[in-house]
Amino acid sequence: MSSQPSPPELPTVGKVDASVFDRLILPRLGRPRPDVVVGPRNGVDVGVLSLGDGRVLVTSTDPFFLDPGAGWERSAWFAVHILASDLATSGVAPTHLTVDLNLPLEMKREELAEVWETVHRECDRLGIAIVAGHTGRYGGCAYPMVGGATIFGFAAEDAYVTPAMAQPGDEVLLTKGPAIEAAALFATSFREELATAYGEAFAREADGLFGQMSVVDEALTAASLGLRDNGVTAMHDATEGGVWGGLSEIATASGIGLRIEEEAIPMPTTVRRICDHWGIDPMISISEGTLLLTCRPGFSGAILERLHDRGITAARIGTCLPEEEGSWIEGTDGDRRALVHPRTDPFWSAYGQALAARTSESAS
Repeated sequence: MSSQPSPPELPTVGKVDASVFDRLILPRLGRPRPDVVVGPRNGVDVGVLSLGDGRVLVTSTDPFFLDPGAGWERSAWFAVHILASDLATSGVAPTHLTVDLNLPLEMKREELAEVWETVHRECDRLGIAIVAGHTGRYGGCAYPMVGGATIFGFAAEDAYVTPAMAQPGDEVLLTKGPAIEAAALFATSFREELATAYGEAFAREADGLFGQMSVVDEALTAASLGLRDNGVTAMHDATEGGVWGGLSEIATASGIGLRIEEEAIPMPTTVRRICDHWGIDPMISISEGTLLLTCRPGFSGAILERLHDRGITAARIGTCLPEEEGSWIEGTDGDRRALVHPRTDPFWSAYGQALAARTSESAS
């Protein structure tokens, strides 16, 4: 009698990895429907539904993330941009939003008012209408995950991309640099510690990273030059697992290999010092705000020029290869090593330990 394979283990913290998704989630997606053009897939941020008239609905779902340590206005801004960024990586502008708020019991009316005013204002600025939702306070709910939301956009059936559309020969681009989100959240939550370690001027500079935790502008800017054979073939924001994780997900989703030049990746000094301070590797740390994109050969120059005109740092960092050639990194010291998904993002553990240490110090 053959034994059944044991179920994959869940991560200690953070998003489930590909083995959990592929074995537990992917085989159980309800009733198959012919209008589902792009369904759930590891490393793909959006789903796509055919509307039957040459147009599609593009959608994405994420937690509604509120960090009180960032301040209510900033935190609400970030909550909107987490959602809008995933949708924008399809090359489609977000237009509609539904929100479920399961709020902690300790949240006050005036705090919710500030959060929702910011959500309203930022959605209005981005052209997003809020069309449905639910709001309540419940025991057992805690920051920062206080519910969930789904965002939508509409496009012609050939006017979107996913991380599964990169092709051999495509060029690989990256914006801003790695670990933008990890560094920004540490800088916001532990400003005094950074000021003590590196000085007040550094703490002020680090605080400015918060406003970079969005890829809406750069994704839609790049897409405006053209999609698929006319320019951008795939986009992905480097969230959990960071740059190496995001690139690995593009390679897996598209069935390609990658050659990545580590030396070409911009590394902001502020990010490096923050990651060093908390002992995490910036290349595998969560980085909402870092856009990874591929484009057909010859289009990278125009895309980089348009991004730079918008004040967005960006660089060409590699090339897409046939799958059989594998995915690898050319290191800064001339070595070559395999590009693999880190599976576990070091940010969550380091951030949790830092919060616990601060609580312990306050109690003593």
